[in-house]
Amino acid sequence: MTKKPYISPSFSYVPLEETLEIVPRKKQLFIGIPKETSFQENRVPLTPDAVAVLVNDGHDVAVEHGAGEGSFYYDNDYSEAGARIVYNRPDVYKATTIIKSAPIAEDEVALLQPGQVIISPIHLPVLRAEMLEQLLAKKIIGVAFESIKDDAGANPIVRAMSEIAGNYVILTAARYLSSTDNGKGVLLGGISGVPPARVLIIGAGVVGEFAARAAFGLGASVKIFDNSVYRLMRLQNNIGRRCFTSVLDPAVLAEELRLADVAIGALKPVNGISPVVVTEQMVSNMKAGSVIMDVSIDRGGCFETSRLTSHEKPVFKKYDVIHYCVPNIASGVARTASRAISNVLMGLMQQSADMGGMEGLIMQRSGIRRGVYLYKGCVTNAPIARRFGFKYTDLDLLLSSHS
Repeated sequence: MTKKPYISPSFSYVPLEETLEIVPRKKQLFIGIPKETSFQENRVPLTPDAVAVLVNDGHDVAVEHGAGEGSFYYDNDYSEAGARIVYNRPDVYKATTIIKSAPIAEDEVALLQPGQVIISPIHLPVLRAEMLEQLLAKKIIGVAFESIKDDAGANPIVRAMSEIAGNYVILTAARYLSSTDNGKGVLLGGISGVPPARVLIIGAGVVGEFAARAAFGLGASVKIFDNSVYRLMRLQNNIGRRCFTSVLDPAVLAEELRLADVAIGALKPVNGISPVVVTEQMVSNMKAGSVIMDVSIDRGGCFETSRLTSHEKPVFKKYDVIHYCVPNIASGVARTASRAISNVLMGLMQQSADMGGMEGLIMQRSGIRRGVYLYKGCVTNAPIARRFGFKYTDLDLLLSSHS
């Protein structure tokens, strides 16, 4: 026979006080937008429309004279949006938050203030240990906007720039196939009775997907290679049609390159470097007048014959094959690219203000933490610490120790 539970008459429920989360007080931001001096950088991180939204929210925005001219946004546009136009460059860097569309340049480091928040891309080939030491000494909070993740786990700015690059390279390839640009006079999409040009895409990521969409839209014949069957399947599902796909088999790739009119390299980097999958021998066997568009050139390129070119001199010929190897392709359509970047950064600034500043946002959002590479004197990005021999500090552990 089981015993009944004994309940003491002294037992009682004692109500506890409810604990509520303390909502951070909204913070007024002081945002500075300097004019970019980097070569070929025409983008601006915040458009006048975005500035107007931030100013209406009570924030102070200082824009250096001429900062938006590369994207055809003028000082008058920014002043009408409520921004202050600053003519003395050091005055822009007095802002507590600096937003840039290009990496921090060496001449800007001396202008930065202790404890500032810097939101910009980072470019490892131009980053130097001396610059990092000065940024660490000033206890800068550095956020690489290309590494920021959204709630879906994607990199919104990288995706937007990749979509731009995918569309842009097809339109540019069509241009260099034309006789007016010393091409062999081939219409990319063909016409009735005349076969279309053959486009070969290496890489089934976002660039490859949007390049395929644009090429199919113009009527070209498209073949896609990648070293991941999953990415090839995803690309076919996303574009909603079956097309020629193949893993990176060197024999098959060499044969298709020999027949291609346009070859686009858009492979994802491995450990920060694009794998070279097209050898010089393969390029030498391509048709005279065919066009190579190496989108991966900013990570070394995936064609052995590729070398850096510029928007001023975008192409060169080797083995009678036209090579287009311009990094920062999105700067070629700077106004569109600026709007895409601004859409993300405007929301980021609003969230930062709502959470009491960038430090509060970093505490609350894991996706933002993915972009933080410097935090108050600590290097919080492992590849950067390893590359330059600095001590690496895990940001999550750092924040938990201070909470």
